[in-house]
This record gives sequence, C-alpha cells and structure tokens, in this order.
Amino acid sequence: MKLLFDIGNTRLKAALWGGGELRPLGAVAHGESDHSALWRDIAGPESIWIASVAAPAQDDALARELRERFRREPRFVRSRAEACGVRSAYARPERMGIDRFLALIAAHAHGAEPTVIANCGTALTLDALGADGVHGGGLILASPELMQAALHGAAARLGAPAPGAIVEAADNTADAIRSGAWLAAVAVTERFHAHAAERFGTVPRLLLTGGGAARLGALITTPHRLDPDLVLRGLALLADAGG
Repeated sequence: MKLLFDIGNTRLKAALWGGGELRPLGAVAHGESDHSALWRDIAGPESIWIASVAAPAQDDALARELRERFRREPRFVRSRAEACGVRSAYARPERMGIDRFLALIAAHAHGAEPTVIANCGTALTLDALGADGVHGGGLILASPELMQAALHGAAARLGAPAPGAIVEAADNTADAIRSGAWLAAVAVTERFHAHAAERFGTVPRLLLTGGGAARLGALITTPHRLDPDLVLRGLALLADAGG
C-alpha cells in the first residue's frame, strides 16, 4: 500500500492506495490537533508520497515525523510539463500548484472529455482540461472565506466578523458580506465554465473539490459532481507512474 498526503494551506489530508479503491484516512487542520493520528494505525507502507502547497517548514516537519515512524523517505511530487496524459499550459510548469496538476490528472483518468475543475479551499482555483489532456489554463482567486476575512481586515468600521446567511439581496451587513463572497465565487465559476463551453464547442463536465466544494455546489445551478478526494486520486495515479 502507498501512503498519500495532500498538504493544503489549511489542512492535511491522507489516504491509502493499493491500486483499487482509494481509502481516505481523514483530514486535520494545521495546528489544531495531532495529525499523526491519521497514520497511527497504519502498518509500514511500501512508499510514502506527498503533494504540498504549504510552507517548506510544514513539509519538513511532516517528512521528519514520517521518517521516524516508518523508516522510509517520503517522496514529494512536483508539477511538470506532462504526466499521465496531461499537458500543462504553463510556460513554467513547475510554477503551477501541485494540487491543480494532480486534479487534472485525476479528471483525465476519470474519462477523456472536456472538464472544468473548481477547487475551493483557501483559494478558489479554476482549470479547464480538454478531452486530449491538454490544460486550457485557469484562474486563481481568494476563496469566499478569505474574501470575507480580507474585507474585515481592510475595513475597520465593519467590526468583528459575524455569522451571516447567503441570500440574493441582504438587509444586514453580516448577510451582505457572506452572500457577496459566496455569490462572487459562484459567478466566476459559472462564467469560467461558460467560457470553456464556448472554447471546447461542447458543455464540459464540472468537478468540484476542496473543503468548500459542498457549499459552492449547493449554490451553483450548473450540473456538477463533487469529488473531495480528487487531488489524492491524482497523487495515487502519479505515484503508480513513478512520480
């Protein structure tokens, strides 16, 4: 079995992969609890694979823990020009977030058809993928939660953040801020999807992943599919291909 890790900006996810069904082990927010609980009951894996967009210090800390626990050297994967049938649109492919690259790999393996991927985590990333595996480029913007935090941080008179509902037209500040952030994410996702449909000449499937995917999906009218483990599925495929 391969032990897989997806280190995001906010949390750490883990899974086991043996070539059949991905076995998610759960997710832990950075700094909130002991993430070693994710692998406490795992026997020695044949290899350990890590995809990370976090700070190098977090990567080093996790690698050190894993070496001590399993006596194996973890392998960090990086984005590159081409892998597993996917070709990056980036002139400098190593600059593309590994989470985005792995999501493209997983989507392409799921079926060769035009696809838009929306990954809603700390950031909201959008990527288009052709049926031929060619990346059609993408967008990066702040997630709705980060939009709200930034607004409160920049506008002193808004006061402390307060819970709000998502409505089409708010009659109070808390609802207005939350609604504005989430509906902005919906609008840019649907616009990107519509532009991809024009480019591909057909309506692409829409895959949603990331910690905020379920909330985003509840607001989007475009047909879509949720896949919270899309990045880990891509990591599993890249690991099987030798990294």
